[in-house]
Amino acid sequence: MLKDIVLFICMITASATGHAQDGKSKTTESEKPQTIKNSSPDLKFDPDATVVTYHTVIINGKAVPYKATAGTLPVWDADGKAIAGVFFVYYERTDVKDKSTRPLTISFNGGPGSASVWMHIGYTGPVFLNIDDEGYPVQPYGYAPNQHSILDVTDIVYVDPVNTGFSKMVGKDVAREKFFGVNADIKYLGDWVNSFVSRYDRWASPKFLIGESYGTTRVSGLALELQQSHWMYLNGVVLVSPTDLGIERGTATDAALLLPYYAATAWYHKKQPSDLLQKDLADMLPEVENFTMNELIPALNKGSFLDDGAKQMLAAKIARYSGISEKIILQNNLSVGTSLFWKELLRHEGLTIGRLDSRYRGIDKQDAGNSPDFNAELTAWLHAFTPPINMYLKKELGYKTDYPYNMFGPVHPWDNKGNQTGENLRQAMATNPYLHVLVQSGYYDGACDYFNAKYNMWQMDPSGKLKNRMSWEGYRSGHMMYLRKEDLKTSTQHLREFIKKAIPKAGTPAKY
Repeated sequence: MLKDIVLFICMITASATGHAQDGKSKTTESEKPQTIKNSSPDLKFDPDATVVTYHTVIINGKAVPYKATAGTLPVWDADGKAIAGVFFVYYERTDVKDKSTRPLTISFNGGPGSASVWMHIGYTGPVFLNIDDEGYPVQPYGYAPNQHSILDVTDIVYVDPVNTGFSKMVGKDVAREKFFGVNADIKYLGDWVNSFVSRYDRWASPKFLIGESYGTTRVSGLALELQQSHWMYLNGVVLVSPTDLGIERGTATDAALLLPYYAATAWYHKKQPSDLLQKDLADMLPEVENFTMNELIPALNKGSFLDDGAKQMLAAKIARYSGISEKIILQNNLSVGTSLFWKELLRHEGLTIGRLDSRYRGIDKQDAGNSPDFNAELTAWLHAFTPPINMYLKKELGYKTDYPYNMFGPVHPWDNKGNQTGENLRQAMATNPYLHVLVQSGYYDGACDYFNAKYNMWQMDPSGKLKNRMSWEGYRSGHMMYLRKEDLKTSTQHLREFIKKAIPKAGTPAKY
């Protein structure tokens, strides 16, 4: 598929085709792809099998040669028994001689239950799926070189947690509780990262974690887990469309913080008064943010003690910013939930708006109701991503298996108890002077909205002593802001600048 492949070499251990092979064999190399033949009709999973290929991609006008390793690396229990195999794709730039100064970025997506496919072929990886400039699906399906990949400045490994992608538990007696919960997830993936860094000799490299959506919960917890349990210290953590990171808000504050997102969405769909629509988005939102923090949050916290006059005045302002009628706002006690907002904003046009990206429109069976029938944006994204990732892994990277690639896998019930990941990240930053944090948000994301992402930063660092190592960037798209061509170019450049900033000059001590 890619025209710029300069060499194709496969390394296969045991059963990269997904079938069993008698005994174990060491990784072998040949100049042609190999096919594993097996007489057994049973599909069996090998938790430790890889295939390697070599490629070149043009990034910002310069050729970047790289090696791609696709396969599985085990999760071991305390007795050294493999209890799961985690699928990964690892890209290494091959014209770099000194790995001690070459950054390594470890990439996770969210869910929980989602594979790493989204940022892999939609954001930072060396190939990019075939979509239009705003991120909508087009046919024919496919992929092409990603000229905005960050592989020019960092090696990258994309990780599929257990039961996502091609990752699986080994054996029927493995307890699900070892994997499917906030803290269990952090624990086993910390062990796995240690194994990966050791096997691929990356201990000397500056290290970065990037997570999207629930992946931000994961990497925030991992930052401290890697320090405390594996003595592995990071240079940076990137939070793409972050969750609340376990930071308590309270009912009133939680409701109020949604208004800036509502305002951004109403602006996009031209449902605000003309004086607001005449402003640029970046000029309009600070007014809404100030109203939210200084008027709306204190008012909602008064509850039933808020007098009728004040309530009417607030409803008028909320309606002005959000595009929702005063009547609906008053009926909901000044607190319109997201599901109702997605259904109500374009109700008179017979349309709904997307949850993860409110630029997307959907059509319901009936205009009545309090929530959309489906998530318009996620349907579009699954439409766009699923064929290319299956094509790419098998055809381009040579990882051939009869197992299905789980875009979303069975990880529920998920144990959410004990989520202190925001505090985990704060503590990791406090105890590691090298550690920097970058937050990236789309203005039209209604699941992990941009203003809550800002609020995370304010609450995570109440002393203000860490803020010079924390930064936030906003983009005019949604949850996966990188699917919009203009934002892909900008957001990847922000990643490059962040990585360079977070690596100290040689000999700089980590101290306050």
